[in-house]
Amino acid sequence: MRDAKNYAEREKFRSRRGRRDGEAGRGARPSPGDDLAALWERQWPACPPQAHKLKHVYRDRWVRFHSLPESQRYPGTEAEYDIVLDRCNTVLDELFRGQEVRIVTTDWSGTSEPPALSAQHSLWNPGARHWATVRANEDEIDPDFITYTHLYASRSRWRTGLVDGLLRAVADDLTANVMIASLSFDRVHHPYDGGADVLLPMAGERDRLKSRHVDWLSDHPLGF
Repeated sequence: MRDAKNYAEREKFRSRRGRRDGEAGRGARPSPGDDLAALWERQWPACPPQAHKLKHVYRDRWVRFHSLPESQRYPGTEAEYDIVLDRCNTVLDELFRGQEVRIVTTDWSGTSEPPALSAQHSLWNPGARHWATVRANEDEIDPDFITYTHLYASRSRWRTGLVDGLLRAVADDLTANVMIASLSFDRVHHPYDGGADVLLPMAGERDRLKSRHVDWLSDHPLGF
């Protein structure tokens, strides 16, 4: 049943994805073969592009870092925002220094038609274009409660501080399901309000990253 459900989710994802070159943001031109749906499925075939689900499906490639000491969830001072940004940028530098990255942001609606980006969303992810739509709640059958998640992607060369505005918005719970990823999607950094989930190609690489930042890990026995 799990395989059938995964197949169904992938089929829905394929049928609703945006244009094949659906991300030319931040001045980058679409590259031949930049089929984001195919790239995603190659790396994460058992999971649709919903960042919050990856940790449950690929636990052997996942690690979670908390944003603030003692697992404090929300920053309340500028000094605490500095800690949040420093921790995120430290890991992002280790993952993507000298590389191009994909910046993926999301919006939600009650229809499969992607909405136009708001001015605020465009500030968080300049130049982003729609590339996929997935059902946010696959088990919901009441049409009044069916929700669609729309993903928008841009591409840029990584530098420290590139997404600080977006990271602050995530820390304040103003947006969610954000991803900063390698071009092939084999490395995914998913910030959330309270921390960041990181998924890597191999468990060994995950373990090395984890060992470099042990003070940022959760005390939860399962790593949450």
